[in-house]
Amino acid sequence: MSSSSTSIMDNLFQRSLEDLIKGFRLQLLGESNFISRALEEIRREIKSTDLSTKSTALHKLSYLAALHGVDMSWAAFHAVEVVSSSRFQHKRIGYQAITQSFNDQTSVMLLITNQVRKDLNSANEYEVSLALECLSRIGTHDLARDLTPEVFTLLASSKSFVKKKAIGVVLRVFEKYHDAVNVCFKRLVENFESSNPQILSAVVGVFCELATKDPQSCLPLAPEFYKVLVDSRNNWVLIKVLKIFAKLASIEPRLGKKVAEPICEHMRRTVAKSLVFECVRTVVSSLSDHEAAVKLAVAKIREFLVEDDPNLKYLGLNALSIVAPKHLWAVLENKEVIVKAMSDEDPNVKLEALHLLMEMVNEDNVSEISRILMNYALKSDPLFCNEIIFFVLSACSRNAYEIIVDFDWYVSLLGEMARIPHCQRGEEIEHQLIDIGMRVRDARPQLVRVSWALLIDPALLSNLFLHPILSAAAWVSGEYVEFSKNPYETVEALLQPRTGLLPPSIRAVYIHSAFKVLVFCLGSYFSSQETTSSSLAQESSSGSSSMNAFTHGSILNLVNVIERDLGPLSETHNVEVQERAKNVLGFIGMIKQEIAEKLDLQDNETESSRVTAFMEDVFSEEFGPVSATAQEKAGVPDGLELKENLVDLEEICGEFLKPVESESVSYTDKISFSISKLRIRDQQEASSSSSPPDEASSLLAEHRKRHGMFYLTSQKEDPDSNSTHSDYPLANELANEISQDPFNPKRKPNQSKPRPVVVKLDDGDESRITPQAKKNIQTAKDDESLSLAIQSALLVKNKGKEKDRYEGNPNSGQQEKEESSRIENHQNSENKKKKKKKKKNGESSKHNCTNHDGEMK
Repeated sequence: MSSSSTSIMDNLFQRSLEDLIKGFRLQLLGESNFISRALEEIRREIKSTDLSTKSTALHKLSYLAALHGVDMSWAAFHAVEVVSSSRFQHKRIGYQAITQSFNDQTSVMLLITNQVRKDLNSANEYEVSLALECLSRIGTHDLARDLTPEVFTLLASSKSFVKKKAIGVVLRVFEKYHDAVNVCFKRLVENFESSNPQILSAVVGVFCELATKDPQSCLPLAPEFYKVLVDSRNNWVLIKVLKIFAKLASIEPRLGKKVAEPICEHMRRTVAKSLVFECVRTVVSSLSDHEAAVKLAVAKIREFLVEDDPNLKYLGLNALSIVAPKHLWAVLENKEVIVKAMSDEDPNVKLEALHLLMEMVNEDNVSEISRILMNYALKSDPLFCNEIIFFVLSACSRNAYEIIVDFDWYVSLLGEMARIPHCQRGEEIEHQLIDIGMRVRDARPQLVRVSWALLIDPALLSNLFLHPILSAAAWVSGEYVEFSKNPYETVEALLQPRTGLLPPSIRAVYIHSAFKVLVFCLGSYFSSQETTSSSLAQESSSGSSSMNAFTHGSILNLVNVIERDLGPLSETHNVEVQERAKNVLGFIGMIKQEIAEKLDLQDNETESSRVTAFMEDVFSEEFGPVSATAQEKAGVPDGLELKENLVDLEEICGEFLKPVESESVSYTDKISFSISKLRIRDQQEASSSSSPPDEASSLLAEHRKRHGMFYLTSQKEDPDSNSTHSDYPLANELANEISQDPFNPKRKPNQSKPRPVVVKLDDGDESRITPQAKKNIQTAKDDESLSLAIQSALLVKNKGKEKDRYEGNPNSGQQEKEESSRIENHQNSENKKKKKKKKKNGESSKHNCTNHDGEMK
């Protein structure tokens, strides 16, 4: 059988795209198997020499690639074959496949240059349209360079269908091949004079995109844009021109004075909501210094807010959020409408209203707005409820709680947030509870009261999202136990059986806080045995209210309760909980016998009093806020070389990195070996007569003494015992001491202010530039080469105009003045035309209310 008859048979029995889609609909299960079989069929059919068979197979492959993500890059050459067909139907399928499968690295990209050029020069406008669309999708630097002459020719085409598409393709050509600007820019600008609204819309759309990327390069064309703004009655064109002026006015403030009146005229005249909103957005974003325009824009925003359509209401709220930073009065005037929008059914409207309420928050109304938002949070869905909580937390904690005056109220508000049923912001509330405790001394009594209420609330234990809040409440209860009215109740709350529902990491915090409470109670008890009644009264008035309430029986009962509750935890599988429990039980074992036997506890030399005094010293160091730049304040040790590339590390420290061959070397010998090798300043100050293990211990003790703030817990390894631990490296000692302690800056409270003192760090609490901000800065950089090309083309264009206009004129020095007054003269002429028309017809309002073609209502 011949190849021609084979092709005819293949084409006769070939499944079409409609058959493929019907087959998909019949596949209830096993869709991937159906796709695999279809691909095998397509691979076989696409090799046919018959273009009809090949194009049908390519059509089916394009469908699979579009809807099912099938890779079709392997069919690139077959797409080139199909696009060369003389039949329009085949050509359309081929161009569609090319736009889907080609990229900058496609090997057969060069094969389509001549075919695209041929189709661009075709007499069939639809073939030209296919080629232009393909160029706009896959245009590379080489394609744009080779086809620039054809695009230049099409910019002057007599067929508007072709010309408007050629104008749209220019943007892609400019981006890929910047030299094309010098060729096509003048002809592109000439299309501003076109009377065809489609051509004008296309050219304005191109410059709208160019102005978005580089407004500076489009600034010389402001007169042309102004003419379109005044003369055009096409709303889509006006919207794009307004976008352009919003960009230009931000870099040329004088331009705002010229365009403010035409924009206000459009706001008064038009009934199209889309155009009104674009005018409002242009005014509030770029013309905010023009009071009359802003007032008119705010009035139009009010009309959007009272609309029943949620889309228009959202646009009104969005416009208010833009105007809020410079004109907060506009938001305050619409406060009632904004609060009402919080109960809207549309979630986007509610979220935008929430943003605006946060814009209004200050120290005078923070309590009122927070109360309103908490009421909405209680009856909102979980998603919006947590958005409300997040925004309240963010607004109140901004700049170290600058808008909070009553911290007792705010701490109580944090406790109320934790009890909201849908609350999932446990980590944020945890951070603020601890942060306020470290920053605001006057808020600590209320913090302890709220924390105790949280600890005894059984509902919080079953909510995984609120476990961090319980961790913070436990930490606050132990750290600031001196403000507790009843430490016994605090211990009972920390060691209640229901804490078994908590994760081990949080239970460890509970146990450690109970340890702090025990130490405080013992210290208070021993102090009460040594002081007189007068000193007790003085301490009671200035310190804890419960120091004189401890008796021998109550202390013994407290010790027994803690020992009973922590006993089972000493055998738990979690090492952190087990270690914490054994620490407390070990401490109790040291002091319980003396307390139980009721020895002379007034003697300062008793074991229990000495141990308790030591632990009080351990827990007495107060925590403070940590600056984000605290690490930078640490001095670099002498002789330390900081390099990004550590390739030469082995060469420099080769002898230190070699593993110890002898397995009999003890752990302490390894420590002394590593310390003796490292050249640290404190080693030189240590005694050279001590043995290596003693030398290591003395160095470590000296380092702890100087830099104790960097140690989390004390090391309990016995240097004389055999250790099975790995040879972990010791922390290097800082060579230079920190000149100023960034962890606990001391500031005297200002007694003249009712607001409590909030500890702020010297370098501020605001974080530096975030990675996302850096990314935004990087992406905001303009394409300098394209900008320079456009400016160069404009310079050549202006020189040509000036030469034609002023050649032979001795007053050519006035050209700058005349050029700058073009906008003003055009505006005056338009006003004169309007006055004449009003005088002639006697009904100017009729002209302003006339509906034009293309206007959106």
